[in-house]
Amino acid sequence: MPYINRRQAILASLAGISSSSIWRTAEAQSSKITRIIIGFPPGGGVDTALRPLVQSMSDAYPGGLIIESKPGAATRLAVEYVKNSPPDGSTMLFTPDFSLTLAPFSFKKLNYDPIADFSPVAIVNSSPLVLCVGPSVPEAVRTPSEFIAWCRLNPNMAAYASSGAGAAPHFTGVMFSKASDCPLLHVPYKGNAPALVDVMGGQIACVFSSLGEALPRLGTSRLRALATTGLKRSRFLPDVPTMVELGYGDLVSEPWLGLFMPANTPKSIISRTSVLVNDALKQPAVRDSYAKQGIEPIQSTPENTVALLKADLNRWGNIVKSSGFIPEE
Repeated sequence: MPYINRRQAILASLAGISSSSIWRTAEAQSSKITRIIIGFPPGGGVDTALRPLVQSMSDAYPGGLIIESKPGAATRLAVEYVKNSPPDGSTMLFTPDFSLTLAPFSFKKLNYDPIADFSPVAIVNSSPLVLCVGPSVPEAVRTPSEFIAWCRLNPNMAAYASSGAGAAPHFTGVMFSKASDCPLLHVPYKGNAPALVDVMGGQIACVFSSLGEALPRLGTSRLRALATTGLKRSRFLPDVPTMVELGYGDLVSEPWLGLFMPANTPKSIISRTSVLVNDALKQPAVRDSYAKQGIEPIQSTPENTVALLKADLNRWGNIVKSSGFIPEE
């Protein structure tokens, strides 16, 4: 089954989830602080996406529910920390998918197994990437095919920026280059924001950007969107087509954020937490916050989460291996 169809089936099953009443106020609660670990500094996109969720869920944790940042080693420090934490529900990991789906293929050595070392709780939200061009590309270029035609005429400028080597935007660019049969130089940055700055400044032609960070900057002469990488058009950019619509096969990239616990965490704790997350994601305050960030909340179960994790592991593994990418560390 093609990747698009497999992913559609998984996401369709996520959309049909409805929470139940298995969470009971007194059951399994304690005065112990519960921590959600992130691999990024406070104030960034991951932290911002987590805060409304924590606020909505906090009443279920009488001992306190806090966010703890452990940045470093491209999120690996945070992931390893949670892997080695007690499997009692007191420590969770909130992470972008690449920490689990791409890291096994983009680092020479990884001190965790994304399947064996974690108990999936929920996929919390997702968002496509958006292919944006800046002022170095003529205003007449309005589609990916026109951009590729321009790149062929200007091979010295045929380059794309990404948030960093080994992450989803990097390999999305690899897929685009392969699908269009046009060599594109990858220029990695230390984050999405500086990549956008250089594209808007005319230093580099285009970027595969997170949708949320691109949205406030679109609609000016300095940045315009050519296509998104979702299965369907984003409601935040309804007039911008998807790569699939435009004939780029399986060029789908929808990074997600998920919640995980250490392996061997009791299923009762996993199930109750999953219900809490799904209930929180239905709250208007959470949904409004996510809309402002250009991300979509997702209703899920632990079973759906592990299914999507395995599917994305298999898919990104094949993409990275076929790209010839050689890990630097």
